[in-house]
Amino acid sequence: MRSSISLGRVGGVPVGLNISVVVIVVILVIGLAFGRFPIAFPGLSTAAYVLAAVVSALLFLASLLAHEVAHAIVAKRHGLEVNGITLWLLGGVAELRGEPRSPGADLKIAGVGPLTSVVLGGLFALVSWGVSVIGAPPLISGMFGYLAAVNVLLAVFNLVPAAPLDGGRVLRAFLWARWHDRLRAAVAAARAGRVFGYVLIAIGFLNLVSGLSLQGFWLALIGLFLVNAATAEEQQTQIDAALHGITVGEVMSRDPVVAHPDETVAGLVDRLVLRHHLSTYPLRDDDGRFAGLVTLGRVRRVPPDDRVITRLREIACPPSDVPTARPGDQLTELLQRMSGCTDGRAVVLDDDGHLVGLVTPTDISRTIQTVDLRAHEPYRTPRGADLAPPPPGDRTPGGPSSGGSAPGGPAPGGTVPPAGRRDAA
Repeated sequence: MRSSISLGRVGGVPVGLNISVVVIVVILVIGLAFGRFPIAFPGLSTAAYVLAAVVSALLFLASLLAHEVAHAIVAKRHGLEVNGITLWLLGGVAELRGEPRSPGADLKIAGVGPLTSVVLGGLFALVSWGVSVIGAPPLISGMFGYLAAVNVLLAVFNLVPAAPLDGGRVLRAFLWARWHDRLRAAVAAARAGRVFGYVLIAIGFLNLVSGLSLQGFWLALIGLFLVNAATAEEQQTQIDAALHGITVGEVMSRDPVVAHPDETVAGLVDRLVLRHHLSTYPLRDDDGRFAGLVTLGRVRRVPPDDRVITRLREIACPPSDVPTARPGDQLTELLQRMSGCTDGRAVVLDDDGHLVGLVTPTDISRTIQTVDLRAHEPYRTPRGADLAPPPPGDRTPGGPSSGGSAPGGPAPGGTVPPAGRRDAA
């Protein structure tokens, strides 16, 4: 989930809004200003209801952000990297890189989100009581009371033991500790999430046919998201387990066809594209160092008339934006970084920064299809803590966090692989 609007950084973590978050604000403002507040506190002006609704919506988003920041802080304390936090249509996304090294760490990272929501619920309830005691208008007290209830409801919903909700992470931690098998625990939690998603879809459909169209639609949407996220999480878990122990050097395409940064797009097309039929062309400068990556998609975006004057360096992904690895790196760690302008490609460099290979989606697909054919199972499926990353300082595979909520009630958190795992609410 990409941010459309940057909100800066919180604790060094980039925070942003996806444009879809506007839907949350619109639904909340309309529902509160023209529904809940006028019914509960009649006799006030429309402007008063709208103002209270806008403030409630903004504080609700702030609550979601606090929920995700709590996940991020605890994750960083346990050695995981946090790529960013994004608020979107169904709540919040905390994008983490790394896996907890123990069931206890997994439990802490998952549980702090709902705990934060409960604490916020208590604070809003205290504020609601306080403003009523000092004689403030009932609408103000009711506004904070609503936020208190929503935060508690968010915490309760997220504790349902079904991945990718926070409760699914808690279930995974419990089963991991009980079975000493993280893979089995993760798959069980993901399957529980899929079942719960189907239940929500069924309830949403019943609400739709019963005339509760908006509530039914929202439940069905959340259920569909849960089913898709849980299914993707299970598949990603099994892929990570299958690829565990395989290095980048075993997968990469060696001696890739290269081009010079100053070559024109037309020259590349005539010299290489029409002859080799490849989709990826690394650039190498006069010193033999990697200077960027050009994909066929980026070539196609150059108008035909401009190809004779456009240099490859002008359309290439710069080296700083291209995922890189060493031949001895773990493939599972690289997979979490293969996103962005390279369209799922990565380059492999030696210790001197010279290009020695490429990793493309075709290489990954071929490896997945043949991994079970390896003789004598040289890469045993990991169990328990074997799947956890090495100590801080080493490269670690990507992994999820969770939490969040949806307007009018909580919505799920989830992981959406590949290219790093994300948890949404």
